[in-house]
Amino acid sequence: MDIVRIDESFSRWDELLALILSSFAYMEGVIDPPSSATRLTLAALAYKARDEIAFVAVEGERLVGCIFCRPEPESLYVGKFAVSPSHQGKGIGAKLLAVAEEVAREKGLPRLRLETRIELTDNHATFARWGFVKTAETSHPGFTRTTTIEMQKQLA
Repeated sequence: MDIVRIDESFSRWDELLALILSSFAYMEGVIDPPSSATRLTLAALAYKARDEIAFVAVEGERLVGCIFCRPEPESLYVGKFAVSPSHQGKGIGAKLLAVAEEVAREKGLPRLRLETRIELTDNHATFARWGFVKTAETSHPGFTRTTTIEMQKQLA
């Protein structure tokens, strides 16, 4: 399995969108509001990849994971972090996060930051095993209850 940076030569947008949608599908009917992934288009995904630092995990010819990273003043934000359902539990997520950590260090950023929905307690536990700690709770516009938790990982 290889981790490859998405650059201007990348053309597999339809496969990447399908990967993200299949990886986020289990959230349907579980989280409210629905994931922003459900609103992604091929054009929006291509723009996101140009605007951020993105990587795909490739096994053979198949895209099996991705991660999008956006530098912030004090952290590297990790978003649209996805692993194909058929490849989860095989260390791909950890490898993608290791690449994000390298990017953060190269940019002199001391931590990774991500957001995960309050309902996705299995994700909270997985991120905690990877060294993330809960740092905040937030609500989407129009909601009076917590909908998202922020987690951060300090880098050594």
